[in-house]
Amino acid sequence: MPGSTQVPGLRFRRFQGDADYAAIAAVIKGSTKEDGIERAHSAGDVARYYQHLTNCDPFRDMLFVETDGQVRGYSRVWWQQQPDGERFYRHLAFLVPELRGKGIRQSMLQHNEQRLREIGCAHPPGEPKQFESWAADTEVDWGSLLAGAGYKEVRYGFEMVRPDLEEIPDLPLPRGLEVRPVGPDQYRAVWEAAEEAFRDEWGYTEDEWTEDQFQGFVGQRTFMPELWQVAWDGDEIAGMVLNFVNAEENREYERQRGYTETICVRRPWRQRGLARALIARSFSLLKKLGMTEAALGVDAQNPNGALALYKSMGFRAVRRVTTYRKPLDSA
Repeated sequence: MPGSTQVPGLRFRRFQGDADYAAIAAVIKGSTKEDGIERAHSAGDVARYYQHLTNCDPFRDMLFVETDGQVRGYSRVWWQQQPDGERFYRHLAFLVPELRGKGIRQSMLQHNEQRLREIGCAHPPGEPKQFESWAADTEVDWGSLLAGAGYKEVRYGFEMVRPDLEEIPDLPLPRGLEVRPVGPDQYRAVWEAAEEAFRDEWGYTEDEWTEDQFQGFVGQRTFMPELWQVAWDGDEIAGMVLNFVNAEENREYERQRGYTETICVRRPWRQRGLARALIARSFSLLKKLGMTEAALGVDAQNPNGALALYKSMGFRAVRRVTTYRKPLDSA
């Protein structure tokens, strides 16, 4: 690992299987305060996620950092292809704060790029290829490393919070639509409707909507269909808000927050106030559960005006997340 300052007991190694899930969760937790990020991932959460990776072999595409036998950081790479054929070679690198500034994380970044170049060499020549990563405005260390390595800011989004669930507007559903409970035999229909709606979104890729991804979706700890607000027009799904509560995160940060995510409306039902009505219904539902705030994430340049909609519903931006890219030379 060239470029790393020698640290006593420093060792780099590969992924070793299930035993590493707890180590990944510990590294994430050890980085949250320094990075200003509110995450609460258990070893079980990590295990469920890693069982459904796409275009990533953790035994070849991960790197772990140890000091004196304890995992202190890890990185992972994967790739995705856009509908227009462009490929994005994605990566991340977590390192506990006390080991930053010693060249270790920079070496991890360089290692990620080298592995992604190897992967890119196996893909057809002539296709557009770019490295891609992300950093919140509070993740100063990682963002500065990306910028120093030649990455450019190409897009940004916001993490948003509605700080209270008071004065919820009374917004009826559009005529002819109704919200009904969703049973197990309808989970796939919801999944497919969401994919169709999100095809208009920036960064859409079929790689995020595979059968394996569906299995991961229904198996995650925050899969809570009893909280969903799904609007139907007869047998057709018109739109949805797939609400959930992360109880572990709420305990960690001593709050009562619910998430209003996967907000989407299919094309034939847009511009009728459906998203606004479903969000209002979600607020009421979360309030009945004892929640005192709601949160979501949004692409700042969403083509359907999502940012303006969420602001009008009382959400405020609390953190900016930037997407960084750099051309990949796989020669």
